[in-house]
Amino acid sequence: MKYKINKEFFPFSHFTPPISEKFLAMAVPHMKTPKFMYRDKELTVSRHRIKSYDGEGVECFLMSPAGIGENAPCLVYIHGGGFVLAAAGYHYKNAMRYAKEVGCRVVFVNYRLAPEHPHPVFFEDCYAALRWAYGNAKRLGIDPDRIGIGGDSAGSALAVGVCMMARDRKHPVKLAFQMLPYPFLDARNDSESCKRFTDTPMWNSVLSSRIAPMTKADRSRPDYVYYSPVEAEIFEGLPTAYIETAEFDCLHDDGILYAEKLRAAGVDVTLNETRGTMHGFDIVQKADTTQKALRARIEFMKKAFSRDL
Repeated sequence: MKYKINKEFFPFSHFTPPISEKFLAMAVPHMKTPKFMYRDKELTVSRHRIKSYDGEGVECFLMSPAGIGENAPCLVYIHGGGFVLAAAGYHYKNAMRYAKEVGCRVVFVNYRLAPEHPHPVFFEDCYAALRWAYGNAKRLGIDPDRIGIGGDSAGSALAVGVCMMARDRKHPVKLAFQMLPYPFLDARNDSESCKRFTDTPMWNSVLSSRIAPMTKADRSRPDYVYYSPVEAEIFEGLPTAYIETAEFDCLHDDGILYAEKLRAAGVDVTLNETRGTMHGFDIVQKADTTQKALRARIEFMKKAFSRDL
């Protein structure tokens, strides 16, 4: 089916990843950390190996804009990729821009991936990254009272899951916000947008159905709710949220439903419904719509951090 996706997103408006375990085994090893991250003269980037819940190491990058000083706000950023793909170049570029334009440090988490590392490994890795940022705040130049979390697509589920984990496990961190572009938040895969968008580019509900068995997320586990957070019963105690949807995206209704549940629980929500967009549209960095969305995300984070000063 043809969709009225803005032409500025070509050629990705005609691309759908051939998701399969065979494809992942071939592609993921070639997804390397981009060298441009280290060449940006406005940023200092350091690599850290932190311990996760099982004692294994998780790679994190700390991005610090020039002249930021000590006791700076911090964004813990979790990339998307269906829990199975490593971070792409545009994930790093977005995080670099957030650091420079929000005026914050960014902890960029390279969590372990399914299917080699099934649920809940990737959630625990991201929770470990938040705990590391908070627990080492003084050494890292982070204000522990100004930490926010964000993630796109599957990274949104990880970000929301970490918010819920921190609340449920009574961690002392008080997160400033959750920032969620085109989020995956409903593992049931049966919303109206999932039924409509079975063949959209970049992502669709058929691909979502392929991913589910690879993650080995078990609905009978008590921590399954972090994987499908709209199915949670309690939304009180979660931080203010920025939720951004793409128009032609099977996950469109995930964002809408989560916004409704947060608002019903008294949580402040900024909802940005982009038009003419498909899932992962910001892979086209120079598109006007991408630039507008990035500015909206940045403005939200700046305001959220300033409210906590």
